[in-house]
Amino acid sequence: QDRFVESGGGLVQSGGSLRRSCAASEFNIENYVIGWFRQAPGKEREEIACISSSDGSSDGSTSYADSVKGRFTITRDDAADMVYLQMNSLKPDDTGVYYCATDWTPRCMVVSAHAVWGRGTQVTVSS
Repeated sequence: QDRFVESGGGLVQSGGSLRRSCAASEFNIENYVIGWFRQAPGKEREEIACISSSDGSSDGSTSYADSVKGRFTITRDDAADMVYLQMNSLKPDDTGVYYCATDWTPRCMVVSAHAVWGRGTQVTVSS
C-alpha cells in the first residue's frame, strides 16, 4: 500500500522550477518526519530533503543534501497532511524519480530501511 501520493513531476528545462506535492494517504503527518528521496538513473535512492515534525516532539527543522541546498525548499502543511518541495534552478543532475517517505519518527533524517513510501513520480530536466 502506497502511503503517499506524489504529484507535480514532469519535464522542465535546465534553470527552471517545479513544485512537488506529497499527500499522505490515510494517516495524519503531524507527528512524523517526512523526507523527499530521489533515485537518479543507475544510482541508489538518496534522501535530498526532510522536515521534522513541529508538534512538540520536534521543532519542524529541515535538512538538505548538499546537492540541492540553496535551490530546494521543503515545507509542510499538517492541517492538509501535505508536504511540498519547491525546486528552483533545476539541473540535468536533478533528473530522477522522486519519492516521499516517513519512518514514523519525528526527526530528520528518515531511515529508509524503516520507511514507508509513495509510488514516486518522474522529474526530467533537459539541458
